Order: sequence, then structure tokens, then C-alpha cells
Amino acid sequence: MKKHLLLLVIIMLSACKNEQDTKKEEVILWTPYNDSIEVTENADHENGRMQYKLIQSKVLDKNEVFTPLYEEVSKLTEATYKELLPMILEQDILVIRNHIKEGRLTYENLVLFYLYRIYKYELNNATTLNTVIALNKDVVAQARELDKQNEMGVTAQIQHPIFGMPILLKDNINTLGMKTTAGSIALMDNEVDDSFIVQQLKYNGALILGKVNLSEWAYFLCSGCPVGYSAYGGQTLNPYGRRIFETGGSSSGSGTSVAANYAVAAVGTETSGSILSPSSQNSVVGLKPTIGVLSRSGIVPISSTLDTPGPMTKNVKDNAILLSAMLGYDEFDSVSVEDVYPGILSSYLHPTPFLEMRLGAIKELMETDSIYQQTIEDLKEAGATIIEFTPPEVSMDGFLSILNIDMRNDLKKYLKNNTDPELVKITSIKDAVTFNATDSLVRIPYGQALFEGILSDSTTAEELEAIKVNLQKNGRTFFDTAMNKYKLDAVLSINNYHAGYAAVAKYPALTIPMGYKTSGEPISLTFIGKPYSEANLLRIGKSYEDKFPKRVISADYQN
Repeated sequence: MKKHLLLLVIIMLSACKNEQDTKKEEVILWTPYNDSIEVTENADHENGRMQYKLIQSKVLDKNEVFTPLYEEVSKLTEATYKELLPMILEQDILVIRNHIKEGRLTYENLVLFYLYRIYKYELNNATTLNTVIALNKDVVAQARELDKQNEMGVTAQIQHPIFGMPILLKDNINTLGMKTTAGSIALMDNEVDDSFIVQQLKYNGALILGKVNLSEWAYFLCSGCPVGYSAYGGQTLNPYGRRIFETGGSSSGSGTSVAANYAVAAVGTETSGSILSPSSQNSVVGLKPTIGVLSRSGIVPISSTLDTPGPMTKNVKDNAILLSAMLGYDEFDSVSVEDVYPGILSSYLHPTPFLEMRLGAIKELMETDSIYQQTIEDLKEAGATIIEFTPPEVSMDGFLSILNIDMRNDLKKYLKNNTDPELVKITSIKDAVTFNATDSLVRIPYGQALFEGILSDSTTAEELEAIKVNLQKNGRTFFDTAMNKYKLDAVLSINNYHAGYAAVAKYPALTIPMGYKTSGEPISLTFIGKPYSEANLLRIGKSYEDKFPKRVISADYQN
């Protein structure tokens, strides 16, 4: 009898536990909606790339993303969030660290603050930017552990400034515990180890908050399609004008999430314009480093010739801090370099005096863009030496073949070395094309013209090598003709206007908010320098930002 009673109690307890688990699973934080009205409203958009076919992802269930941390986030009251707002919103890393140091803020509350904002805006279909597509379910526990370390007397002197700062990652960067999809349904089950730069971030104490959407396959899939769209994550939207302004791409989620203050900073990647474009479109600071300064190991590739990750932040100071936290020599990246980037971390402490700056202004931009023209005049008035010039015309023939042949080879290597064949069924571009074609409405609503172009490109290895050599020479000629003649520190461009030339030249570029058009669309000033001049660009950029603070947070994401 006692045995039977004991068995009955166990069954009842088990049933109660199962009922509790079921209730937890039944928490509905987000409900899919019919986006056809929004799609129809954009049908006549003057920008053809913004005439969307869909906005909401057909495969991503936001409940699966947001439910695991809901219990933690729900503990933060609206009143506490309001108290934290002035300490964190739009503040730089050193200000936030000082609040922690002086006991006004904890790492746990810092993380919860950003999660609260993400839940507040991303779970509301009227405000969502479709940007956060994965969250680190352990991030709150990890923040608590850092608080414990603080209580035990771990001194700030031995910490990198990135220590404890919540960072978001573009979803083509391998990260343990979260899928790395590159925005593709073919990789939606891709479980991986940490990429080299994520290892460096964690070594320096950064907290990986989650992953953000991107233009699928880093915008090398479809032709003329919307930037910021992926079959996995849906259509990323711009906080300065949802469905009004482009997000830029391919690091669309990195730009929009920083603009909306969803994290301290984010990491993007660039082949040609993919950091500069979304940084400019979302009024944040983005830096595309010299190829080789940051490792590419464990990042879904387009081109081993031109790819690089880079920092995307709200200000120049944070940009220098995030960049320095990812540095390190990687023996598995054939172009990785070391000991060529001194002064990056301290760059914001030593802004370059305007009287010492020699900058090149492109005459065509002076004649066609009034904001650029006024900025140049402002720089002159501040004391900078400005040389107006016309870059020489150089050929960019063969650029597409670099991307085609590199991606055909490099993606195959990534899939072989990083993915589990039980979880990821494709092994090549050809496989991906076949996979996508089986369900064009969900997997490739905008087609896959660029993928098909990769398969049809017949450029030989010898021809490709000649193209790479020639384009690097041409790209450097484009900038160096004036830079060498006038001893310039940098050439001034707009947004990603000259990203292709900087890409083939393998030159670094730093873009900083320059203002807003009459429509409200952000526009940025881009500083392009010679290889390994990142610290110098950051010093110049810090002076520009201090003298001309143009960034204004979007009115719809201030609270």
C-alpha cells in the first residue's frame, strides 16, 4: 500500500511539473501578423529596392528567441528601467564603466536594460526593426558572474574597457551557443564554435548579447533586392524611418541595433561597403579596417581577398575600444598581421588638432552634395588644411569575378571546416542554389541571380590573380595620386560612395555621422586612409566628432 501511495505521489508531482513546464512553453510574447498592408504601402516607393515582397520572416518564431530570457527580463520594472535610462542610453563605454565602478550600476542591470529595450521594441510589430534574431540565453547569468568578480575585488586596472559590455554580432560570425545562419534557411541549424574575434572579445570580458539580422549571404545572393533582407530574419528596418529609408547592408542589423541602443556596440563585416553603408544609413560610427588587422576565421565568407570584420558603435571612442578588443594574430588566417596597429586603444585620448590635419576633398562631391560642401567649409574654418582634387579614372573591371571565384572556393572551405553535415546539408554554392530553388517563395523571393553568376563565372585561377593585382594597383592609384602629392592624412568621402576603391586597395575607412538630409535620412562623412592607419583615422575622427557632434538618436527610440 505504501509503495502504491509513493508511486501515486511521484506521478502527481511529475504531472504538476509537466503542467508547469507546459505553461512556461505556452508563454506567448509575440504573435505573427499579416504584413501585406505594409508591403502594399511600399509598392510605389521611389526606391525600387524598397518595394518589398515581404517584411516578416516566414521561418523565424520570435517566441523561440525571446522566451528563454523572459523570466529574467520581466523582473526589471518600468520604474527601474527609467532610472537606468540616463545612465546608459547613448552613453559611451567609459561613462557606463564609471557608473559600475561607483556602484550606481551593475553588469546585470546593464544587460537587463538592453534586453528590456529589445523586448519593448522588437516584440511590438509596430516598432520592430526585425534586427535581433538570436539571444544568448546565458547572458544574464554571465553578467551576474561579473558582478561577483567585482565584489571579490577584481580591479578595473586589469580589465580591458570592453569588460562586461553587451555586444551584438552580425549573424555570419560564428558564436558558440547560437546558430550562425548568414541569413540563409540552409544554415538555420548551423551550430558552431566561436570565431577568432569572438574568442578575443570573450577573453577581454565582453558579454555576447545576441545575433542580428543581415542581408542574406552578406548581400551576395540576389540582384537589385532590398538591403537588410534575409529569408531567415526577414526585412530589417531603419529606426530613422521604418520602410522609408534603407538600412544599408549587408551589416544591416548591426547598424540598426546600435542606432536603437539595443547594445553598447555591434560587430559587422565588410567586403565592399557592408560596414560603411549601414553605419551611414543609421547614423552610427563604423570602421572597415585594413585587411588582415582583424581575423576572418570562423566568419561565413564572400572573399578571402577582401573580407574583414569591423566595429560599429555610437561614437569614435567606443569604436576604438571595440576594435582593440578584437585584435590578435590568427595563425589560421593567411593574411592576419600583428604589431602594425599601435595606438588604437588610446587613440580617442589623443585627438588630432585640426591645424595638423591634411585632408582631401573630392571636387565632384563638393559640387553635388550641399551637406558635404558645408562640412568641408566647417573643417577649413576649424583649421584643417583641405585640398580639393579630382581622383584619376581607374578601371574596376573584374571586381565581380573576385567575389564570384573567391566565394565559390571560400564558402566550400567554410562549410567543410565549420559545419556539421548532419545539421547543414549544403557543401557548396551549387548545393545552395539547388536548395533555394525548391521553395522560391520562402527561400529566395527576390531570386538568386548573383549565386547563379558565381556558377557561370569561368575566370581561371591565373586570370583571377591578375585581376586582383591590377585592381589593388588601380584602387591605390585612385587615392594615392592626391594623398602622395599633397601628403594627405585621409581622403574625405560620403557614406560608402568609394567603398569599392577602398576595398580593392585594402585601405581602411572610418565613417562618422555628418548630419541629416531634409527628409531626415542620415548621411555620414567617411575618412579613407592608407593601410594600418586605423589609429590615425580614429584620432582625426575623434576631433571631428568632438567639434561637430551630429548624431541624434531616432525620435521613435528615445524612451
